[in-house]
Amino acid sequence: MSVADSRVTIHMAASLDGFIARRDGRVDWLDTSDHYADGETMAAADVSAFLATIDCYVMGSRTYETALRFAQSGAGWAYGDTPVYVLTTRELPRIRPSVEFYAGELSTFVNATLRHQHTTIWCVGGAMVAGEFLRLGLADDVRCSILPVLIGDGIPFFGALGADIALHLAEVHAYATGMLDVRYEIRGSAAALRNDEAPDTA
Repeated sequence: MSVADSRVTIHMAASLDGFIARRDGRVDWLDTSDHYADGETMAAADVSAFLATIDCYVMGSRTYETALRFAQSGAGWAYGDTPVYVLTTRELPRIRPSVEFYAGELSTFVNATLRHQHTTIWCVGGAMVAGEFLRLGLADDVRCSILPVLIGDGIPFFGALGADIALHLAEVHAYATGMLDVRYEIRGSAAALRNDEAPDTA
């Protein structure tokens, strides 16, 4: 597999006011929905087919613990048998063979390991991990599923980044539930530079 073909996407669901969880970590508002008459619908088979295109997930310990709580409550494990890499220095339960823990340097892990093993890499939170991916220039895309709700306070999608990061709007989907899914390409990312340098064959 060519490393040049790999793509790292940061994806999280957020409220319209930019929060990914309440201050105490609760995400009960994720069930919020509305009805948008002109919105797209997505069948369960379509969701499964899309998720099958993701080669691995990367997350922080808090996001992993949230996923564990969902699994233990009967909601199921959200990531199937897809490899999940948890960035943590803490001792956490490993409930599935597909889960691995990593405590080393992030750039080395992404560029020397993940990009060599996987093509489609999704960073799914939390805010500190997503921010670190951006600060280190490790991400190619930012994808946000915006729920039709304002929660007023909570954990923001990103913390301080230290500098502006220019984006290019690549994709927008409005769903019948009122959710808006947007994908931005990060200008200056490795993937964007490859696209800019590609020869014009038209």
